[in-house]
Amino acid sequence: MPLKIKIFEFFMNRAYLLTGGNLGDREHYLATARTFIREQCGTILRVSSLYETAAWGNTDQPPFLNQAIEISTSRNARQLMRHILKVEKLMGRVRKEKYGPRLIDIDILLFNDEIHNYALLKLPHPEMQNRRFALLPMAEIAPELVHPILKKTIAELLEACTDMLEVKKYS
Repeated sequence: MPLKIKIFEFFMNRAYLLTGGNLGDREHYLATARTFIREQCGTILRVSSLYETAAWGNTDQPPFLNQAIEISTSRNARQLMRHILKVEKLMGRVRKEKYGPRLIDIDILLFNDEIHNYALLKLPHPEMQNRRFALLPMAEIAPELVHPILKKTIAELLEACTDMLEVKKYS
């Protein structure tokens, strides 16, 4: 029996997600997102602390809470993206404006070492290396993970990141 589990785990995909939101009970929405991710997407392996940061892009809105999540999934990258969009919809996400306020946002930052460039799926996330609010929680759970295009670890990307928005652990 243990051998079967090990073989099954070998064929699983590893994905790193970033969840965030800045409306309503932010902690509750991130906890709900974790529940839906577990039910719809895969097994949660690690989660970062919660981090609070001012809004990025459109700054005239409440601060965000963010959390990085590592999952193991049998889904491929496109299937995972479809399920993430389903989770956002189930949670009441309505896309009105780019960088606008939201109850929940779930991004795939990395999926194995894969590189994709589709309209709805760009991997690795094309801006993660420029966003401290993504790198700091990722550095907590996977500092030695290597970006498949930039060939630098998450820790190295964080050190080189020029984003000056303050990101702090949320208590």
